[in-house]
Amino acid sequence: MKTEQHAAPSGPVFNSVKEVESSTKTRMEKALSDLQHEMATIRTGRASLSILDNLRVDYYGTPTPLNQVANLHVPEPNLITIQPWDVSQIGLIEKVIRTSDLGLNPANDGKIIRLPIPPLTEERRKELVKKLHHVAEHHRVAVRNVRRDGNEAVKKLAKDKKITEDDDKKAHDEIQKMTDTYMDKIDAASKTKEKDILEIR
Repeated sequence: MKTEQHAAPSGPVFNSVKEVESSTKTRMEKALSDLQHEMATIRTGRASLSILDNLRVDYYGTPTPLNQVANLHVPEPNLITIQPWDVSQIGLIEKVIRTSDLGLNPANDGKIIRLPIPPLTEERRKELVKKLHHVAEHHRVAVRNVRRDGNEAVKKLAKDKKITEDDDKKAHDEIQKMTDTYMDKIDAASKTKEKDILEIR
């Protein structure tokens, strides 16, 4: 039996500069929204439910997000309450919080977990800012990689004679402009978050 030989696909195939630019913008936008989501899980001096976003509880053998096994509330600026739907899970939820890198100390009364959010120490603030810088840099690299892919795709269009030299140059300029815009957005988001972490309340 004769088997057909298929070349391995090397990423998406673009037929126009417009397609390349659209794909580049979508991917850069995704890098920015990923950054915003990841930054939300870094705590500040205020209680915020998003710091619990990355925690998973082993719910009958399935790692499940906390907000799918309990009601979460912020009754005060420095307190989160967690009320499990199934009280037999309370010890497990408490353990997950204790062993996470949040550095928080939960307490439960058998029905509800109270999670005080203590003010951040100077040292903890510095650690969190360091973590923030690392997260932001990771997403800057992601945007640079998207730029590289976009430029490669444009070069291929030029090589395949699908666009003129002039189009090629314009597309490279446009992709650089996009890159600068998203780098600025990442810097601005990171600065705002840093200010939030360092703000003493």
